[in-house]
Amino acid sequence: MSEPIPSKVQVWKLASRPHTLTASVVPVIVGYASTLQLIQRNFDLLPQQPPGSCTAAAEYGGADEGVCVNSSYYAILPLAFQFAIFAGLIQISTNLHNDYADFVKGADTDERVGHARATQKGWLTPYETCRGCVMCLISALWVGMHYLIPINKKCLESSDVGILENYDPIMIFIVLSSLFNAVAYTGGPFPLGYVGLGNVSIGYSGLGDLFVFIYFGVVATMGAPYLYLTKVACLSPTSQMLMQRQKLRQLLYPSFLHSVPIGFLATAIIVVNNLRDRHTDIHAGKRTMAVRFGAAFAKMEYLLLVLGSYGFCIYFWSLERGKYHEDGSPGGMTTRTKHLALLPLLSLPMAISQLKAVAFGGKDGQSLNEHVGGTAKLQMFFCLLMTAGLVISSLVT
Repeated sequence: MSEPIPSKVQVWKLASRPHTLTASVVPVIVGYASTLQLIQRNFDLLPQQPPGSCTAAAEYGGADEGVCVNSSYYAILPLAFQFAIFAGLIQISTNLHNDYADFVKGADTDERVGHARATQKGWLTPYETCRGCVMCLISALWVGMHYLIPINKKCLESSDVGILENYDPIMIFIVLSSLFNAVAYTGGPFPLGYVGLGNVSIGYSGLGDLFVFIYFGVVATMGAPYLYLTKVACLSPTSQMLMQRQKLRQLLYPSFLHSVPIGFLATAIIVVNNLRDRHTDIHAGKRTMAVRFGAAFAKMEYLLLVLGSYGFCIYFWSLERGKYHEDGSPGGMTTRTKHLALLPLLSLPMAISQLKAVAFGGKDGQSLNEHVGGTAKLQMFFCLLMTAGLVISSLVT
């Protein structure tokens, strides 16, 4: 009996895989919460205000200090939202291109054990899938060009600057590399084949794990704090003042520490995905880590990534304790917040169930489908708990 063809809306939903958006959007939420805590501990990062405003009152311990901090919280929201939209569009672009490229490269066949793919099933032609990918890439580029890359004019050291000095080189790299990686993750003849890079593939060469850690961990989490520090606090990464560049790096360091366990769990999602698909990947020449080093290696990698995320959470808590302030002054924990950094540990029971099935169980092939989604849910819950800890900490200190 032939399989019923879903509606066009269902087909595009299947191809874009909206359930995977948590991996790109939830880290941005953590980045937003990390920025809240950053501001609470560093009042000098508040936006420049006219004399007599809340910043001036806060400087002398005035009653308007909370008002000024709250206004800064609202300044972060649009930045985090813009970055989340960009990250989501890149995620969908990558999914659509993967749907197309895995089919034309022979990785998605009738023997596929994972979820159904629209192009492989014939519900979308390769042309249609590529067209959808291009539309998402153009939308992501538009968001990047209009909101992420331009420097706030109030932050320019001089009004008489060249055109290039109006744009942030770090964000230019992040936007352009994200667009490239969206199609280079799987590779294939379109569009890289037109520029002689048809054989380039991050996923097929075994670099997918590293790519996911960097872009779905570090970049996704640090995006909102970086945008606030450069666009609102006016700390330029290219400033001629060494102290300003050093301060930017120093202030971003806590956000980097937050990003590491998130990156570990994001990578764990792709590890269990590749563990499931390794038999069909071999025939398609897809040299993932699971194909290169075998199932035992992939299971051990999954174990280390999941346990490492919790270990890093405890490590960060120990660092925070070193900055503990009994009087509640900015810069570290207080009596009421000193254990909030451990909130993600509440997701440990979920992690144990996934570890039992993936790292220690005998499941393979199609039976691992539920654990791809299960690991994604684990990352989401872990991130939400981390967000809660950061938000509560910023509100009560």
